[in-house]
Amino acid sequence: MLLSLAEATVRFGGRAVLDGVGLDVAEHEVVCVLGPSGSGKSTLLRAVAGLQPLDAGRVLLDGRDQAGVPAHRRGVGLMFQDHQLFPQRDVGANVAFGLRMHDAPKAQQGERVRELLDLVGLPGAARRAVASLSGGEQQRVALARALAPRPRLLMLDEPLGQLDRSLRERLVVELRELFGRLGTTVLAVTHDQSEAFALADRVVVMRDGRIAQSGTPLEVWQRPVDEFVARFLGFENVVEGTVTGEAADTVWGKVPVPPGAAQGVRSVLVRPAGVRLVPADEGLRCTVAARTFKGTHVAVHLQPTDDGPRLEAACALREAPEVGDAVGVGFDAAEIVVLG
Repeated sequence: MLLSLAEATVRFGGRAVLDGVGLDVAEHEVVCVLGPSGSGKSTLLRAVAGLQPLDAGRVLLDGRDQAGVPAHRRGVGLMFQDHQLFPQRDVGANVAFGLRMHDAPKAQQGERVRELLDLVGLPGAARRAVASLSGGEQQRVALARALAPRPRLLMLDEPLGQLDRSLRERLVVELRELFGRLGTTVLAVTHDQSEAFALADRVVVMRDGRIAQSGTPLEVWQRPVDEFVARFLGFENVVEGTVTGEAADTVWGKVPVPPGAAQGVRSVLVRPAGVRLVPADEGLRCTVAARTFKGTHVAVHLQPTDDGPRLEAACALREAPEVGDAVGVGFDAAEIVVLG
């Protein structure tokens, strides 16, 4: 493993912000750490970079314990959310900063700067002033600067957090292609699950300083491990039920579950795609309480007539019922997950 954390612990005022975390990142792997504010994800990044000392545990790079190794000697690149470019220096000087710190020859610096600006889509921008750049261009310059010394590990702290959504969606695709082309090993932290799922080979979800779940984007999305992860990913249709065989007894009535589901009292997740609208006199009787346009579909919020918790259904644009309509609800077992 290129990076290994073993029981990594950081305490602030007696509280464990990082609580015995174990994490491995293989060479050429892109790992995104997800979590709400205060979950410990940025502290994890700072601990790996050498900017935050551990109170217990170890950080190993290439199998070597990094205890006592200062940040500038760890051979890692770090890119912050606010880019932290030097405004008094031009683009080329910003990109060359790490190369100068490593005493690279002038000619080598110039060649590397040109190579990286081409790579990040800013050819010929070396003499441009930082103040003249857009937010997306500054993000590219910061990335080029982090890549310039050829770090063994590139770490990104909310790299696209200050950009508008359309630019983020475009750049995350470019970053994914770039890291694949370079074979870069990446550890990134973000609160944006769509960004993490688009960028990562593996997603790590953190909660209260610990790892709640780790897996491929598809694994985490299809099978969140518990209610916290499910709700963090944006799933609202989670209720407690008693699973017996291939059905769960819930406040929404009998809900089918996949074969082999864990039995007994469990949290049950019904994906919006698994909520089927049927005639009003069939299934669970509901009233349409609200509709939210999602671009590709309409999220329909349904209030059961017996005052149980609301359900969200995903409907095609032309088929979504209107607010106030009475509908029935059935369930698709293929879109239901028994958690825990």
